[in-house]
Amino acid sequence: MSRLAWAALPALFVLSVAAMFATGCGTPGAPLPPSLNLPERVTDLAANRAGNQVSLTWTMPKKNTDKLLLKGDVPVRVCRKEGAGTCEPAGVASRRGSDLQLAPGADGAFTETLPPALSSGAPRILTYFVELNNRNGRSAGLSNAAAVLAGEAPAPVTGLVAQVRKDGVALRWTPGSGTEAIRLHRKLLTPKPAAKPGEQQGLLAPPSVPVEQSLLVEAGEHAGRAPDRALDKEIRFGQIYEYRAQRVARVTVNGRTMELAGPLSAPVRVEVVDVFPPEVPVGLAAVATAAGAGAEASIDLSWQPDTEADLAGYAVYRREGDGGWQLISSPAPLAAPAFRDIRVQPGHTYRYAISAIDQGGNESARSAEAEETVPNP
Repeated sequence: MSRLAWAALPALFVLSVAAMFATGCGTPGAPLPPSLNLPERVTDLAANRAGNQVSLTWTMPKKNTDKLLLKGDVPVRVCRKEGAGTCEPAGVASRRGSDLQLAPGADGAFTETLPPALSSGAPRILTYFVELNNRNGRSAGLSNAAAVLAGEAPAPVTGLVAQVRKDGVALRWTPGSGTEAIRLHRKLLTPKPAAKPGEQQGLLAPPSVPVEQSLLVEAGEHAGRAPDRALDKEIRFGQIYEYRAQRVARVTVNGRTMELAGPLSAPVRVEVVDVFPPEVPVGLAAVATAAGAGAEASIDLSWQPDTEADLAGYAVYRREGDGGWQLISSPAPLAAPAFRDIRVQPGHTYRYAISAIDQGGNESARSAEAEETVPNP
């Protein structure tokens, strides 16, 4: 082989290798650009106005737009716009840059007091957004929109009082214009501790109750009922509750009906103690049986059963002539609506009365009397 042919081999080899890489066969592609680490957009922003306070809640994302886990706290900016205007910084903190620094996956929350320009005048739509930034101040865009109404809010509820009754907690407040609904907020201050892992719940255990609940009382909801009262029947004796109230106006703006709520009233705390006795038993009847054939004389009593949920049982009282009443049943309440009195004498007349006792130990008044005479043998 000539010297020229040998010299050409390395060049040909290099060209073939370069061609192989150019085809991409079995080799990685072009290098990817570095991640900007832009947090994913918030998609569950919610807004609520009470009086002149606007509260926002949302969930922080856990990943960036490259689907990689975020590391470190994320700067959050909050803004709002009136109508189709520009999104202005919300709250004092926004005017200095980011309002918050929140961890990925955290529950986000923000509250601001509306300035006078937004808390007065006619109702109009006010829209909030949050924007999550990377360390260089860049973002993937604004969150979903969350709207409230700007404008003058309804007057606060005053004079809220609560009274425990046998059928629930009665609530009253100072009457207003009568055209606004009232939203009552109830908070359970004595919630039942959560069951421990592996702990079994009894089949007869009462269902769990939410710690916070609300009830909307419409203006003139029930004919003949005063517009300044409500009855909360969904309570349990032995618990402590806190109630607050606010006026709510429904306003239609740009074809959209929204609520404009006033400030929350001062809280009213109620300890729901059961001091109410059961209903007085009715239908007491007495039937005497004479002694004979080895059987003792007796008087059988029966009455209509009480259907109250917290009934513990009954007590039976007896007297002779003008004597005083004496308990003749056991100290523990009777479970069944019946009793046999065998401590009787032939020819004697007895008077009986029944009372009902609940699980709190409250005892009703005695029933109407039933009189019976034991026959002589």
